[in-house]
Amino acid sequence: MDKLSSKGTMFSKEEGRSIRGDEIFPDEHVITIHEGSNSKSHEISGNEREWLNSLEKSRDYPGSLQNPKMQKVPKMHREIKSNVRCYEPLVVSIGPFHHGKPELQPMEKYKKLLAIQLTEDKIFERKELLWLSTNSVSLDELYRKVKDIIPVVKECYDEDSIKDYNDEEFAQMIFLDGCFILEYLHCIVTGRYKELKMKSHDIAFIRRDLFLLENQLPFEVLDVLMSCKLKNNVGMEMIKKFILSAHTNPHQHQGFIQSIKDFFVDFFSDQHPESHTCTEKAMKTLLPAHLLEILKKNLINTKSFSENGCYLRGDWCSYRSAMELRRAGIHFRPGKSRHLSDIKFTSFHCSALLTLPPITIDDSTKSQFLNLAAYEACPDTPDDFGITSYVSFMDSLMDHAEDVKELRSKGILLNFLGSDQEVADLFNELARDLVPNPHAFVDVKDKIEKHYNNKGKIWIAEWKNTHFNTPWTVFAFIAALFVIGLQVTDTFLAGIQTFYAVHPKKD
Repeated sequence: MDKLSSKGTMFSKEEGRSIRGDEIFPDEHVITIHEGSNSKSHEISGNEREWLNSLEKSRDYPGSLQNPKMQKVPKMHREIKSNVRCYEPLVVSIGPFHHGKPELQPMEKYKKLLAIQLTEDKIFERKELLWLSTNSVSLDELYRKVKDIIPVVKECYDEDSIKDYNDEEFAQMIFLDGCFILEYLHCIVTGRYKELKMKSHDIAFIRRDLFLLENQLPFEVLDVLMSCKLKNNVGMEMIKKFILSAHTNPHQHQGFIQSIKDFFVDFFSDQHPESHTCTEKAMKTLLPAHLLEILKKNLINTKSFSENGCYLRGDWCSYRSAMELRRAGIHFRPGKSRHLSDIKFTSFHCSALLTLPPITIDDSTKSQFLNLAAYEACPDTPDDFGITSYVSFMDSLMDHAEDVKELRSKGILLNFLGSDQEVADLFNELARDLVPNPHAFVDVKDKIEKHYNNKGKIWIAEWKNTHFNTPWTVFAFIAALFVIGLQVTDTFLAGIQTFYAVHPKKD
């Protein structure tokens, strides 16, 4: 006999015969309830009660718990062996994660040179850039300013990652890295490449290394250094100019009015209500975490994401490549916005237009997108997955070289990487194991699906692609219509002439 008990009631399962009316059913299980039976099998022990009490006290949502700002690449991303190198610096280490690696030592001497050069720099007074230098600041004063915020900076790291550094070693490392970044940005933005005294390939690799997740510096350091060297909000404007110089399509020029508008929008949106001598709490609230976060905010406008969509929906839109969409009557056009999230779909009577932001593809694209996606996967970042969603969307459009060629011919992709197939393979690799935000581009996906499910539009598009796929077929069709028109006119005139011949006009 099997026995089950619950709250003083015992259930027994007996094998035997069950009688229902006049019928007998052999070999059935009958459950008998025995009242008054006591059992202590579900009593809670003292340790379990203590554990339950601890659960009651843990009411914070995991995402709201305070985490270090300087994160390492999540394990899930590092497990893809072909991408591991994309998370590691090639020429320069920033911060403690990769500091001291032998292959990065040659750049350490340049950090010292650029730190000295930063204190002596007077080029900030170039009027055409509207940048003004403050009073001259000595190396001692700069270091003292950085050392004052070291307690705040250390809070941005997990204790295990900085346990091997004493306060002086940590302060010196952070100071040199901050000076190096600021002077490098300044030389790049002002076009003073020669003053870096580096090989051109090192300059290019540094740009790549500055946007690695594990190679970031707490922005508090850059903010203090910029407050010593620059007035107003010039430092942030310099950083944004540096970021845009790598992501603006050289064949796409904004109008003068739009450029002025963007300048003032960016300028006033980043004004600090308090001065640079604000409290530590205000610094944490106002400042971005690091350069990678600024890059992400300049590429993704999460306000453009819809509130529709969910993680589990039966009518989830299926992805289709660029050429498949083109054959369905959906054409492509480059947008004017620099935000990768600005993707629009416009439907017409028999066709449609998918507008995509133009993007440059080069050797640093894979590393940058992978690090941005890894940053979005960290526990202390906003749950928008904008970059991840963009990469997944573009991957759906590019299966083969012909898809890349279609987007490239429309001015959406500027390919500095190599063949069109390499670009398609790149996005296929980038999108591996990425889960996009279900709210991202959901309206665009729904409209694409509705267009694709409209049999009338698909039939018209296929007919046009079959019979009017080249200019010569169009000319041939027009010529055929012209010939048919002449024949109809000739027949009509001949009919009139015959009519009057048979029925002559009477006087």
